[in-house]
Amino acid sequence: MDDTNSSRRRRNRSSSKTTSLHETDGREPSFQDGGDPAVWATFSENFHQVQSVLDRNRLLIQQVNENHQSKIHDNMVKNVELIQEINGNITKVVSLYSNLSSDFMTAVNHRSAAKSNSESEEKQ
Repeated sequence: MDDTNSSRRRRNRSSSKTTSLHETDGREPSFQDGGDPAVWATFSENFHQVQSVLDRNRLLIQQVNENHQSKIHDNMVKNVELIQEINGNITKVVSLYSNLSSDFMTAVNHRSAAKSNSESEEKQ
C-alpha cells in the first residue's frame, strides 16, 4: 500500500465523521452550533501559514534534488543554504502547530467554561 492511498483513506474516514463544522464555499467553514467565528479565523490563518511553509519546503526540496542530480559543484554548495532554509521552515511549522494546539486548548476551555456558566444560569 502506498502513502497516497493511505492518506486518502484517512481523509475519507475523517470526512465521514459528523461534526458541527460544515463547508460553506469549499474554503471557509462555519459553525452551526454557535462556535466563535474569530476562533475559527485564527485556526484557519494558522493552517494557511503552515501550508504556505510546507509548500515552500516542497519547492526547496525539489531544487535540492535538482542541484544534487546535476553534480555541479556550485549547485551542491547552494544546497547547504537551501537545506538550512528547509530546517528553519520545519522549526516554523513546529512552532505554528504548537501555537495552534495552545489556541485550540484555550478555545475548548473557554467554550467549556461558557457552557458551564450558561447551564448554571439556566438552573437558577
